[in-house]
Amino acid sequence: LMLSTSFLSAFLNNTPIVAMFMPRVKQWAQEVGIAPSKLLIPLSFAAIGGGMVTLIGTSTNIVVSGLMEAEGYPPLRMFDLTWVGVPVVFGLLVYFLLIGHRLLPDHRSEGPAFGNGLEKCLFEFRVGPRSYMIGRTVEEAGLRALGAAYLAHIHRGEHLIPASPDEVLQAGDVLTFVGNASALDGLLDRPGLERVVSPVEKRDDLVLPLYEAVVAATSGLVDRTLKEANFRENYGGVVLAIQRKDEQLAGPLGRIRLKPGDLLIIEARKGFDARWNARRDEFYLVAPRRPEMRKAQPRKAPMAIALMLGMVVASAAGWLPLVTAAFAAALGMIATRCLTLSEARSAVDLSVLVIIAAALGLGRAVETTGLATLMGNTLVQATAGLGTVGVLIAVYATTNILTELITHKAAAVLMLPVALAAGSQVGGDPRAFAVLVAVSAAGSFMTPIGYQTNLMVMAAGGYRYRDYFRVGIPATLLVMAITVAVVHHVWL
Repeated sequence: LMLSTSFLSAFLNNTPIVAMFMPRVKQWAQEVGIAPSKLLIPLSFAAIGGGMVTLIGTSTNIVVSGLMEAEGYPPLRMFDLTWVGVPVVFGLLVYFLLIGHRLLPDHRSEGPAFGNGLEKCLFEFRVGPRSYMIGRTVEEAGLRALGAAYLAHIHRGEHLIPASPDEVLQAGDVLTFVGNASALDGLLDRPGLERVVSPVEKRDDLVLPLYEAVVAATSGLVDRTLKEANFRENYGGVVLAIQRKDEQLAGPLGRIRLKPGDLLIIEARKGFDARWNARRDEFYLVAPRRPEMRKAQPRKAPMAIALMLGMVVASAAGWLPLVTAAFAAALGMIATRCLTLSEARSAVDLSVLVIIAAALGLGRAVETTGLATLMGNTLVQATAGLGTVGVLIAVYATTNILTELITHKAAAVLMLPVALAAGSQVGGDPRAFAVLVAVSAAGSFMTPIGYQTNLMVMAAGGYRYRDYFRVGIPATLLVMAITVAVVHHVWL
């Protein structure tokens, strides 16, 4: 699991890889009787380690390389980080085999909110033939402000209809509500509705897929309720359940203020994932509970692999700059119909481009104001008795602490000028300090908010902050020791 994840993460974006593996890891864990909490943090850490192997492994590496070039230094090459990344990947593997698995929590009885308990939250009622609700809208029938329950959708004959406030109810409509036991009691007491004990048979195309989505730290949903965010209209789905850490939240879902890492179980029409999969600033889509059928194109796989390998080889051999090689590969993907133009457009992470552009100005400000030199001198003086190794440890530790407090990209932007200034004081190769900053900024193991994959697995594994702290401290110290040793041996 860890080796395959790390290998893929070395060349692909970490987030979709973890999203792809998560449901399969959980399913396999249930089949063999292993708690998912024993596997999901190693999955995230493996993806983080894999991102340290190549320049394209994570956007942080690209940001650091761009800043190096802006400062007048040669940019990082494709496999500069491999010297550090490969030992880190195997170091993490050995750590979990020997020690880490003992530190992971064993949440066997706890699982994701969509498990067996989800069916207990769904209730179906039929509009009776003489119900007062016939001919009235959902809002006029009093089915909007129900307190502990809310109307998810309406099944009418061969159609599945969104529960909009203006939808006019008809006799025989089957209404699907979401709520708890008290909500069921309230619905049973409501005149005009008949409880449907056996689920109504529906055609497969009338069964809406369920999606798991993890609220991102940068999401506009944070500190807002579903009602305040107008989730149904703005996002095109209905939230059926919310899981926070290791528990499914009770009470009216529309009144719960969301937090980063909350796992939402969303019922939505097909295409929901295509619409939101690239919007990782809002939430991370893990996978549909009932997967949508997609037309596979196995004949395109060899061409896609060849184009990607061509990009890596052209950049690594120095035939083309990485930007040119990547752009040519992307055009090749579109020309050979490995992906459509709209898919290519949605895959572009504009936040990385904005960060690089903003980082150039911030880095120059840190340098011209003398702040980088001042902080670099401070780090060198504080570790005067430890020599170059002490400077490396200080730079790594400072960057890594910033990563846990803010974000990995921001930590890299702030610390690279400082690291370069410290490196010039000790006469070190700038490339050594660039690699050090890239690895330490990406090496977030102690909190769920430092790196997006840690946040993605938090609710699914039932983790709490202390779990990351307990498992992450030894992993952080191990990765720091490996990084400092390799950087010192290879470049200094």
